[in-house]
Amino acid sequence: MAEEHGELDERIIIKDLHTKEIDLVNRDPKHINEDVVKVDFEDVIAEPVGTYSFDGVWKTSYTTFTVSKYWCYRLLSAVLGIPLAVVWGFLFALISFCHIWAVVPCIKSYLIEIQCVSRIYSLCIHTFCDPLFEALSKICSNVRVALRKEI
Repeated sequence: MAEEHGELDERIIIKDLHTKEIDLVNRDPKHINEDVVKVDFEDVIAEPVGTYSFDGVWKTSYTTFTVSKYWCYRLLSAVLGIPLAVVWGFLFALISFCHIWAVVPCIKSYLIEIQCVSRIYSLCIHTFCDPLFEALSKICSNVRVALRKEI
């Protein structure tokens, strides 16, 4: 019984990873389009003091702008939203695939191979450069610099 319950929980967890509930009210929970698409009528069209149109024209312009923006967006998202979702899903799947199956293995392979080279390089540096620099430091250790100010 405990095994069946554990298997059921495991199946539910696996299912939840692929069938995540989406929020239909807050559609930008991470605020990625916060500053990009907030364009209202007042952000685009404004009449300075002294050059006002008729009130009816101003109200009709506001309504026309708002409604046309709303319905054009809805129409474009209805026509292009699903095909673009497929394209973006495919692109990010391709990027994930390349990263998982090509980039990370290449980096791991490089790190394994460079370990051998780094050991040889380190051995050469310690063998040839360390004695040279120690000798130079002993030569230069007796050098004294004195500064005098002459008037």
